[in-house]
Amino acid sequence: MVSVIAFIGLGRMGGPMAANLVKAGHRVLGHDLDADALAAAVAHGVEPAASAPAAAGAADLVITMLPAGRHVLALHREEGLLAAARPGTLFVDCSTIDVADARTLHEAAAAAGHRALDAPVSGGVVGAEAATLTFMAGGGEAEFAEAEPVLAAMGRKAVHCGAAGAGQAAKICNNMILGISMIAVSEAFVLGESLGLSHEALFDVASTASGQCWALTVNCPVPGPVPGSPADRDYRPGFAAPLMAKDLGLAANAIRAGGVDAALGLRAAEAYAAFAEGPGADQDFSGIIRAIRDGALGTSHTTGTIEETTA
Repeated sequence: MVSVIAFIGLGRMGGPMAANLVKAGHRVLGHDLDADALAAAVAHGVEPAASAPAAAGAADLVITMLPAGRHVLALHREEGLLAAARPGTLFVDCSTIDVADARTLHEAAAAAGHRALDAPVSGGVVGAEAATLTFMAGGGEAEFAEAEPVLAAMGRKAVHCGAAGAGQAAKICNNMILGISMIAVSEAFVLGESLGLSHEALFDVASTASGQCWALTVNCPVPGPVPGSPADRDYRPGFAAPLMAKDLGLAANAIRAGGVDAALGLRAAEAYAAFAEGPGADQDFSGIIRAIRDGALGTSHTTGTIEETTA
């Protein structure tokens, strides 16, 4: 049974996740390079550790939530996280990283006498705060079974997706769906505006018809139809556009490496990269509707019309 948890990376996602572990009765040793993030976590009952290795050395299970694969691998290998832990410690990485990096982490953990699980999340900051995240896990069945009660304290659902790296594979596939659908929903609203259709009318139809999807009914990109969506908060991030750009970039890398014909996934990655590098740097990913409305994504348009045909 897990009694002490080390949590490394207490930012906008990790901080609330660690706080929910404390609420569930776990003893949590936390560390973050950002003093403010660490202080916020301490205010919610997390015990501060002098360093990440110090936290790992006193824990039964180690959770990491870091920006990118290079940070994850450097922390575990060069910065001594694996070396500091007691033999057989379970390492659960909730970061979203490349599948190859996740598999490298599994191999490094095994070589050091430990076990690993890649368990990225879906649900954004709102889900982290409300403990309604979905975890997508890759690794052994025994490791998943051991981690599942801990994951349950931070989320609503945990799915064992397969062997090492499978959690990351599921995450990038899921977010490719989300990125493409948000662009589609945004384009539909912009088209509706040009045709004189009100946002509410389009929402009322699409939300109960075949256009229904999460990007429409939960994270609606226009203000009004879904109170509390980022669009109603001037697109302050729930899931920031740069994070979507990162995830779609990982998906694009996998598409190219696998020779998969996924033109929409590649186009979505390009669109979000452009948006995140420009006006979307500090906006929710649904704010891409503004760039679409302004024609700022460099989308080419045909000048002709499509003739209507009858069957």
